[in-house]
Amino acid sequence: MKLKRLLLIAAGWISLILGVIGIVLPLLPTVPFFLLTVFCFGKSSERLSVWFKSTSLYEKYLASYVRKEGLTAKAKAGILIPTTLLMGFGIIMMGNVPIARAFVAFVWVLHIYYFVFRVKTIPEVRTETVSAEDSKAPETGTPERAPAFRAAVEELEV
Repeated sequence: MKLKRLLLIAAGWISLILGVIGIVLPLLPTVPFFLLTVFCFGKSSERLSVWFKSTSLYEKYLASYVRKEGLTAKAKAGILIPTTLLMGFGIIMMGNVPIARAFVAFVWVLHIYYFVFRVKTIPEVRTETVSAEDSKAPETGTPERAPAFRAAVEELEV
């Protein structure tokens, strides 16, 4: 059991690193790696799960999708473009295997259908910079926590 937990934590960190690299490297999809991070951390460590869900990376790329609200057009493009390129490369490389090419093409069509027609496109949220004075919580004088973490704490208090 301990080995499984360690493997999930390692996989979570690796997928987090790949997701961060995917932010600046367009060929590497960010959202699927962050989804894997949420899964791995959620199954292995509550502390890491809460930490990741309180980061701006989670809030920007995953929070709305996890809450079933949808994805921004930019996030959808960040999933669809690299996937299309990689599957297209796979189809080209399977030149003499028509059944495999057809299968990959079928999976690609389902992937496009799901993200275009089933996942709602939501507007991008603009964030404003806040001065250090404004970021203090009025009742405690402590810095505000990330919105996802704040929501989780409020949910526990109710």
